Amino acid sequence: MGAAYFYLLTENTVEQTLPTLIGRAQGQGWLIELRGTDPGRMAALDTALWLGADDSFLAHGLAGGAQDDLQPVLLTTGATDRACIMCVDGAGVTAEQVQAAQRVCILFDGHDDTALTGARVQWKALTDAGCAAQYWAQDQGRWVMKAQAGDVGK
Repeated sequence: MGAAYFYLLTENTVEQTLPTLIGRAQGQGWLIELRGTDPGRMAALDTALWLGADDSFLAHGLAGGAQDDLQPVLLTTGATDRACIMCVDGAGVTAEQVQAAQRVCILFDGHDDTALTGARVQWKALTDAGCAAQYWAQDQGRWVMKAQAGDVGK
């Protein structure tokens, strides 16, 4: 059973944070779904990931290609059955999806009241449904766990 990790972004952007989180998930051997809400935004994230640092190449692709199943990171506005789901820009995830995945990461902008409200609603819905969850916030360049619900495990 998986767990939902909520990441409050106050110091870095989604584009700056994703390579680290994706790298950690890949280190676990997981295929990753990067789930968003807008195809145009997903195309922009696709470009941003290709333009990352030379020493942090992240092979990935936009959903809809002939070889989606082979992509280690698939950017989509839909849902797949991958081991790790990373949600950005308010993309939702169900309790069933959290429980079926190894890990779900929900990234949200701490400077956006709508994003904060959405993350709170999602936290409550998931934890009320029995999902394990952790809430992480940036603090002077490092991540600090601020809250935990349920048994997250490793």
